[in-house]
Amino acid sequence: MTLHPLGIIAGTGFYDLDALDDARHEGVDTAYGSVSVTRGTWHGQPVVFVTRHGAGHEVPPHRVNYRAIIRALADLGVRDVLAVNVTGGIDPDLEAGEIVCIDDFLDLTRRREGTFHDGEGSGGVVHTDMTHAYDPVLRREILDAATSIGQPVVDGGTYVCFDGPRFESPAEIRLAALAGGSVAGMTGVPEVTLAAEAGLRYAAVSLVVNPAAGVRPGEPITMDEISEVLATGAPKVLALVDELIHTRSVFRSDDTDASAS
Repeated sequence: MTLHPLGIIAGTGFYDLDALDDARHEGVDTAYGSVSVTRGTWHGQPVVFVTRHGAGHEVPPHRVNYRAIIRALADLGVRDVLAVNVTGGIDPDLEAGEIVCIDDFLDLTRRREGTFHDGEGSGGVVHTDMTHAYDPVLRREILDAATSIGQPVVDGGTYVCFDGPRFESPAEIRLAALAGGSVAGMTGVPEVTLAAEAGLRYAAVSLVVNPAAGVRPGEPITMDEISEVLATGAPKVLALVDELIHTRSVFRSDDTDASAS
């Protein structure tokens, strides 16, 4: 039984994975540029980890090479990708520290390379369906893992992606709210659409670290506030990821034993 590595992509506040055994850093060259990845095992399962902004958070969201990241993961044999995003809450019912398992997106970016299919080469023009850009099966695995450890997770939400690196204006958040947005972030798109184009199963969990601009009038967004929520929220996200991988490792072990019997 071939074990395809799980791809994990994370951003602000998630710059390494201490849980990885035999971790090794390497560069992967693609047609879209080079990507630094960390490879290792977690509960005996192969994992490829990418931190979007680099280990020192030196790459702003609008300059992340999303095409290279997704291409590198696919080239390394990844079939499933778990993304972790840090976001502001558009939905006023979302509290800082809550986790949302995303099921849709709204792209409000303006200056990003958002496709592998630019009309050149043998592939020509390709129109990829985005109805289930967030894979329902992988989402179910995440939600089941959350239930197993008693971690509350909001089932479903729309990720609204802005270019950044500035925070959004109150008017932009009001517009996003009218369109059904749940959380606001700067990295979820085109990552999710590129994964769909590459044929990867992709799911995302969003850690809400602050109310988005104007949701609570008079309250400015501060990095101190975000860092404080990250300090308590990041371990909850990592515990969820740990349980997801543990569950997958048990399932694969059982499947292998059944095949051998």
